[in-house]
Amino acid sequence: MTKPARKSVPGAPEAVALSVGGRRWRVLEAEPRTVQSLLPAVGGSDLLARLLAVRGVEAAGAAGYLAPTLREFFPDPSSFADMDKAAGVILDAILDGRKVVVFADYDVDGGTSSAILARYFRAWGRDLGLYVPDRLEEGYGPSPEAFRYLKARGAELVITVDCGAAAIRALDEAVAIDLPIVVIDHHLMSGAVPHTAALVNPNRPDCNSGQGHLAAAGVVFVFVAALNRLARERAIAPPGGLPDIMPLLDLCALGTLCDMAPLHGVNRAFVRQGLSMMARDQNPGLRALADVSGIGKVETVYHATFLLGPRLNAGGRVGDPWLAAKLLATDDRAEAIELAERLHGLNDERKALEAAILDAATAQAERALAENPARGVLIAAGEGWHPGVIGIVAGRLKDRFHLPSIVIGWGDGLGPVAKGSGRSVKGVNLGAAISEAARQGVILSGGGHAMAGGLSMDPDQLPAFDAWMLDHMSSFAAERDAALDMDIDAVLAPGAATPQLVTAIASIGPFGVGAPEPVFLLKDVNVTGVRRVGTQHLRFTVEDASGRLESIAWRAEGTPMSDALRQGGRLSLAGRLKTDTWNGRERVQLETLDVSRV
Repeated sequence: MTKPARKSVPGAPEAVALSVGGRRWRVLEAEPRTVQSLLPAVGGSDLLARLLAVRGVEAAGAAGYLAPTLREFFPDPSSFADMDKAAGVILDAILDGRKVVVFADYDVDGGTSSAILARYFRAWGRDLGLYVPDRLEEGYGPSPEAFRYLKARGAELVITVDCGAAAIRALDEAVAIDLPIVVIDHHLMSGAVPHTAALVNPNRPDCNSGQGHLAAAGVVFVFVAALNRLARERAIAPPGGLPDIMPLLDLCALGTLCDMAPLHGVNRAFVRQGLSMMARDQNPGLRALADVSGIGKVETVYHATFLLGPRLNAGGRVGDPWLAAKLLATDDRAEAIELAERLHGLNDERKALEAAILDAATAQAERALAENPARGVLIAAGEGWHPGVIGIVAGRLKDRFHLPSIVIGWGDGLGPVAKGSGRSVKGVNLGAAISEAARQGVILSGGGHAMAGGLSMDPDQLPAFDAWMLDHMSSFAAERDAALDMDIDAVLAPGAATPQLVTAIASIGPFGVGAPEPVFLLKDVNVTGVRRVGTQHLRFTVEDASGRLESIAWRAEGTPMSDALRQGGRLSLAGRLKTDTWNGRERVQLETLDVSRV
């Protein structure tokens, strides 16, 4: 599989330097020979062949891309450093009846990872203890204090999931208090591998598995497969036989999607088969959350990522961080309903907090750009801004202004030290910038990766940090400019947007990071009936000589897009096709992402 040449189609509306949303549109063209070679794999559909080609799929890999199977893509567990060692430690602990606790991160990837292990232990007739750190009180990952707490309460072995690989102080403390730790993580590591009972991480420097794209839930799923393999080798099993791990693919897929892991290789198989498992409603916690939230049947990437994910994350953001892990692990319907109701309520609280902070942060960003339109980074800060939602707000600012954005909050019961979270645009390594600011003493601490970062600082360091970031980001002008590009897959007439087309497009999914959902261009259309839905969204009708199509623009109210849509005239729209069910009737609608004047 090779990456295809990506170029623009002549006649696309690139004469308009920027859309009303500040983007530069590129209608992509695939290599004709690649498209021709892909036609047999997609039943002769030129559109589907083109969509595959611009995603880097070639004929030789088309079958595996379109119908990924675990048989083809599942990695050898032994290819992971320490995997066999970890399996031995954990299986021995299960057989000996030792008190084992899973220490999970507070996000969906951590919750699904811990639930996979909890369900596996239960199949052996063993209970698995749980510990999830509080975002405000403890921060991310294990601490020496947490390990001492667990040791004092009788823990004989701790498994960290989705965290722990970089927790050097905590791991050193575990050695000092004689508490064995098995780390199962996926985050980047640097330096020497810390001392543990076992450390499984495809991104540890000496791991040759080639599976660094896995989310923690994926690594844990491989781990339970390793446990079963070892048990078979030892000819041992619980009374009901070895645990069937295939039903756990729903949790594996959920963690993979919500952690934005790239959908290639075994991740595609995890998600494709995991969504099928999710649709069977075998997990009482997921069913309860869907029922309480009015979601209905859960069977798509959208359901998992945008409906379940935020609700599961709500506990870690603004409430009880244990809720998601407990919900995903329980088999008790009554308990599941109670936990789901609490998470659903916390999600409403999270949305209210986010909306208030977003309004204030957007106003700050607009003032900053008015004073200096050439700013290469946006920094918004406020007292009382909750650290559980500032990362979401930073992402919203980044999406609206197409600039690296950092949002910082402190005080009002949150402590005197300010916490910041940032999101970046492609090509601008925000984590490295924050790390360098910390190294130079501009802030107290911080780091991250290319697309996101976090920091701690004294509030009075804010002016110096803003000035330092402005100077540092001035060298990324070309990268920021490139981030304005919006790739469009094909030109489409409104009348061609049929349910059959949406079904055909879905057949080349799942879509996500590394396998983007197709974006279509509707050229020179009329927009009528613009009306607000809720407080932020706009619904309207798109039409030309070919037909009519309903459309929705999420969070468009109060943006330049809303002005353009209400003014009407000849417009071009960029968006994705969705199936919308309303009052029992299914129809196709365009999810409008951007608008351009013709």
